[in-house]
Amino acid sequence: MPRYEYRTIGPTPAAEKAFLTWIDRLDQEFMNRDPEHRSLVVRDALHQLYLGRPCSAPDAAGPFAAQSLVHTFDPRNATLEPEYYGDVEASKYAERKPLIWFWMMYDRSPVGLNHWLGFRMRAMLARHVFKYCGKNVKIFHGVEFSFGYNLTVEDNCTIHKYVLLDDRGEIIIHEGSSVSDYANVYSHAHDLNDGMIVSNHKTEIGPKARITYHATVLSGVKVGEHGMLGSMGVASKNVDPFTVVAGIPAKPVKVKTIAPEEFRKAVEKQ
Repeated sequence: MPRYEYRTIGPTPAAEKAFLTWIDRLDQEFMNRDPEHRSLVVRDALHQLYLGRPCSAPDAAGPFAAQSLVHTFDPRNATLEPEYYGDVEASKYAERKPLIWFWMMYDRSPVGLNHWLGFRMRAMLARHVFKYCGKNVKIFHGVEFSFGYNLTVEDNCTIHKYVLLDDRGEIIIHEGSSVSDYANVYSHAHDLNDGMIVSNHKTEIGPKARITYHATVLSGVKVGEHGMLGSMGVASKNVDPFTVVAGIPAKPVKVKTIAPEEFRKAVEKQ
């Protein structure tokens, strides 16, 4: 089976300069962690992104739909699901909310599918929103998370499109790991009898683990080094290093050939 490395491609020099300048200016503005300041920066940026002109107040005589659109560019006029959670740390979330709103609206804009720009824009935002975001992290469009402040993504990780990272408890995605399209990683669970009773846990992926297409990792599970969860699988228990699991609930199906010999022998004896 051949091995294919990713190609290095990019935009025109003029576009690259515009892209990087825009990201750098937003990055500098977001160094100010005041929620009011960040909200105004986001409001102005979204107005320009969607309407192509500097921010201005909505026309009170215009259509209510148009007024609602302009008002919604301002994060202070929007509410997000995690704000309603009783366990949210309000001050931590408040300073991140404008950036989370920008992230969501950016992804839904005409430029949201531009991978070259998007990787760099989301990495910049992640450094302000996440508990920690490492180097060479690639995040595709449509990724959503809960609080952001309980999420760690280490170096050389890839989060593919439309992944849900529920960091209501804590999620750590260790170095070199990959979470594929439409996967879900949870860190909280509800009581069977009373849905308002919530338990939060730490969920860990990797290092160098793979959560594949449409798979789900339940709260508190650890997927070990080089572990792999097969497509559509549900990991309800820890996944051993170098082990491939699949199914609902996920069960071991094989050990990777790169596993250390002593590990493979130990598995064979089980």
